[in-house]
Formats: sequence, structure tokens, C-alpha cells
Amino acid sequence: MFSKIGYALKQALAQTNRNKGVNFAAVLAITAMMLILGIFFVAFVNVNLFANVISQDYNVVNVYLGEDNDDATNSAIEEQIKDMNGVEKVEYRSKEDALKIMKQRWGDNGYLLDNLDSNPLPDSYLVYVKDKSAADSVAAAAKNITGVDDVNYYQDTIAKLAKATRFIRNASAVVMVFLIVVSVIIVANTIKLTVFNRSKEIGIMKYLGATDWFVRGPFLLEGIILGFVSAAAASLLMYVVYGQVISVIGKDIMRIFSVPVVPSSYLIPNLVVIFAALGIGIGTFGSIISIRRFLQK
Repeated sequence: MFSKIGYALKQALAQTNRNKGVNFAAVLAITAMMLILGIFFVAFVNVNLFANVISQDYNVVNVYLGEDNDDATNSAIEEQIKDMNGVEKVEYRSKEDALKIMKQRWGDNGYLLDNLDSNPLPDSYLVYVKDKSAADSVAAAAKNITGVDDVNYYQDTIAKLAKATRFIRNASAVVMVFLIVVSVIIVANTIKLTVFNRSKEIGIMKYLGATDWFVRGPFLLEGIILGFVSAAAASLLMYVVYGQVISVIGKDIMRIFSVPVVPSSYLIPNLVVIFAALGIGIGTFGSIISIRRFLQK
């Protein structure tokens, strides 16, 4: 058995070396398709994380106070908000504190806010609610309170992020199916060229009593090698590219939105597994399709 596996592997490597140009083109094509899948995967994971963090950490209704309000008016607003159902805590934030927080989020660009003629931000109350359903009722009721200038909370943002997550997930599924089919066809056509080049040799082997699996083995391993090399190349490229993206904008995203970016140490190992499974699967099916047609003749 081991001698048969050794023979198949030796023949597969020889075939791969003989058809360098065609195999290189196939590897490039499959690698490009895996990179597209990787981009969709990275986008989906990060947007999904962003949506989950937003939904957990931003159960807050921002109630902006009128500029001309006096302390008595603001105190009355606070008492009315505290009496609403679903309110857990009300926290006052002055316009000065709001500006300081904005400067912190802007990071190195915070100095741009130092040139403002006046502070454009309003005083506000941060209203912490029990759940998202309470946020709707609190926001609607707060708008009708005298002295409230505006109300804002992140329910719309959460809904949009959830919609974006569903779109990316569905688009990824469609793109994945399409690219896998195309990749299988590329591998099948690549292996088919090798089959045609060895058609006489294969005919002699069949005449001498070689089994279909003995004939199929080298081509099957060749397809697996193509898929595995493509997976390795795609994984390496994603590691480099994603690492660069995180180093450039990762800290800015975390500072501005208070949302972390999925680290490459978690994402890349998962991508390696996905790419390896796809590559081996694509190579296997592509090889089976190409040689099956020949053996059925």
C-alpha cells in the first residue's frame, strides 16, 4: 500500500514540475479566489463583532438639553426621565466633558478642536435603559419634554449594522459557491491537460490491469498539491495584508468607536483552516472530475 502511495506522490510531483506554467496559472487563479473569500470573511467577522459590541455597550439614550436651560429646568427634565419605565440610571454630561471625550476619541487629531471659537456641543443626560425596547419608549417620551433640544440613541445604527451583517453573510455564501465552482473547473481543466499528455501511458497501464484508483492516484494528489499551495499562498497574503491594515487603522477604530478589531492572531489561524479545507477539497473534486471522464471512455 505504501509503495502505491509513494508511486502516486512521486508521479504527482513530476507532473506538477512538468506543467509549471499551467499549474502556476491555476495556483494564481485559485489563490485570487481564496483572497476574495478571505476579504468577505474578514469583513463579516469584524462587522458582526462591531454590531454585537454596539448592541451591548450602547444601550444609552442621549438627551440633549436646550442651550438656554437653567438649572431648575434641567433638574425637572432629569426627574421626569427617571420616572420613565425601563430607566436604570441618568448621568449628566456637561458640554465641556463632551468636548474632552471627543478630543480623546480623535487621538492625534484632537488638537484640531482647540481652534474652535466656542464649544458647539450641548449639555446632555445619558439615560441608561434596561433593554432596547425600553430605549424606544424613553426616546419618544423624552422628545416631548420641555427644554429637551434633541434625542439620539444607537438603535438605528444597530439595525443598520445587523442588516449589513446579514448582507455580507448572504453575499459571502453566494460568492463562495460561485468561486468554488470556478476553482474546481480550473483544476479539472489543468489536470485534464496532464491526462491528455499521459493518455498513451494510461492506456498501457489499463491494458496491463491497473485499477482505476491506481491510475487516478497521481492526478488526485496533483490536484491536492495545487489546492494546498494555493491555500498556503492565500493564507500568507491575508496574514500580511490584514496585519498591515490593523497596524494602520486598528487603534484608530478602537479609539473612535470604542470597538476592537478582530486580532490577526485569532483570525488568520481560522482562515488557514478554511483555506486548507477549500484548497484540498477543490483539488480533489477537480481531479476526480477530470480523470473520471477519461476512465469512463
